[in-house]
Amino acid sequence: MPDWELREATDDDRDFLFRVHCAAIRESVEALWGWDEELQLRIFDERFPRDPYRVIQVDGGDAGVLVVEELDDEVFLKLIELLPEAQGQGIGSSIIRSLQARGKPVTLRVLTTNPRAAALYQRLGFRVTERTPERLFMRAEPTSAAGASS
Repeated sequence: MPDWELREATDDDRDFLFRVHCAAIRESVEALWGWDEELQLRIFDERFPRDPYRVIQVDGGDAGVLVVEELDDEVFLKLIELLPEAQGQGIGSSIIRSLQARGKPVTLRVLTTNPRAAALYQRLGFRVTERTPERLFMRAEPTSAAGASS
């Protein structure tokens, strides 16, 4: 598996992060609501300044985005997206395992039209706690093995 690390996103990363979002999620969003590029950009622009975006770097190059909210009683995985060429290499699993090793439950939500991601989360021990027509809300209990390189 390639090595990964995280760095804080800056304003200079904005275009890259929106490109990652489009590449990673477009198909799932399109299946639910249709894809409206202007709307997606507006939503992204509202979230970018306030959310703690981190750039996922793989072997020294920018490959994705991570947004995590560390709460008192859980870790909320708000967003993890990788460029298609960085998917399927164990990077996302390694990052999620590092969150699970923090000693708190990890929660997330995933679009129902993204079965590949939902299957990954289930393999990592997440269970569905709530289901809506658009989203699965999932939770995993903490683990003791980190397995991360960062």
